[in-house]
Amino acid sequence: MSKKTATLDELTKQYNVLNERKIQAETQLKEAEKRLLEMQTQAQKEFGTNDIAELQARLEQLEAENETRRADYQALLEGIQTDLKNIESPAPTDD
Repeated sequence: MSKKTATLDELTKQYNVLNERKIQAETQLKEAEKRLLEMQTQAQKEFGTNDIAELQARLEQLEAENETRRADYQALLEGIQTDLKNIESPAPTDD
């Protein structure tokens, strides 16, 4: 009979461990849900939406606009650099 008591003790310990893990998982889930709600509220406030697809589309649009501006800026700087080189070393004249 001591063998059954030991098995029951083992099962009780196993239950307690699993119950503790369940409580931790539920706590983590509640925290994650709370954080998600906070992030959705923040996105709604800052961007006027909290829809993931819409936010992704806006991000892609902003990245494309940023790349266009960067390329324009680079072209402008290269033009200035070319102009400076021309000023610093003028073309020879036909004298």
